[in-house]
Amino acid sequence: MPSESSAAPWDVRRPPRADGRVVLVTGGNAGIGYFTAEQLSATGATVVLGSRDPERAEVAMAAIRARVPGARVRAVRLDLADLSSLGAAVASLDTDRLDAVVHNAGVALDAPPRRETADGHELMFGTNHLGHFALTHRLMPLLSAAPAARVVTVGSFAAKSERLDLDDLQSRRDYRPGRTYGRSKLAQMYFGLELDRRLRAVDSTVTSVVAHPGGALDSLTPSRPPVHVRTVGEGLRAAPAALVVQGKDAGAWPVVRAVLDPAVHGGQLWGPRMFSLRGKPRCEPPWSHLSDLSVAARLWDVSRHLTGIDLGVI
Repeated sequence: MPSESSAAPWDVRRPPRADGRVVLVTGGNAGIGYFTAEQLSATGATVVLGSRDPERAEVAMAAIRARVPGARVRAVRLDLADLSSLGAAVASLDTDRLDAVVHNAGVALDAPPRRETADGHELMFGTNHLGHFALTHRLMPLLSAAPAARVVTVGSFAAKSERLDLDDLQSRRDYRPGRTYGRSKLAQMYFGLELDRRLRAVDSTVTSVVAHPGGALDSLTPSRPPVHVRTVGEGLRAAPAALVVQGKDAGAWPVVRAVLDPAVHGGQLWGPRMFSLRGKPRCEPPWSHLSDLSVAARLWDVSRHLTGIDLGVI
């Protein structure tokens, strides 16, 4: 696996052209997903926004086209909290191949009560992890049809201090919204790394990479009205925080690099350079708990059971 220092210099403001490539960004209508879509659109790629809200998707597409003249961007309705809807969503992509999917969409609740998806799963775990697990199964034929497709799973720095409770993945016994969110993102990261191991085992042309945005705040994010509007006062109040964290535009940099950089390899973890919180993207060592293969394997088996999907590549 080549080191980052051996790779060609990477310019976050001018990533390489990607004309002709097709990329699906789940949750591409807001936050990290929006800026990932905007930056990928500037490379000439065709970007598909997966969103459960068609109106918000239209607003996001208009914002991207205002920033990127000639942007090739469209949207599909995608609800990761309803597993039965994913087949129709993938069919509506209307493409014969997919060069990359960015598993970005997510739910973050900050207060009780505990909520569930249409399938009866805890909402954050069910949407953020199980929804993407099932979506990957649906997308695999399109990904396999591309010359060298990538699955890029967007984790969270909040997952670094969490550990999975494999006996209570649905947070039925002890529901704490912040912890449940962090664990759902940790599950995603385990999945992204385990997926690559399984892809390698069958000599697939598809690779899987994990990226995280570090500390990315709305108050440090440049305005993209009406998708996101930052007031002058918010910017001034957040200025001291910019010493250690960043906006969501910069939080998208590791994700975009994970999609486009030819030096990126499957099984890698990409995040911001400075303390994994801010700065230009770098390949960082996988967090120690993410290297626990037994946890990854057990999570995979539980995910298969809960979704009714045998993601056998696979």
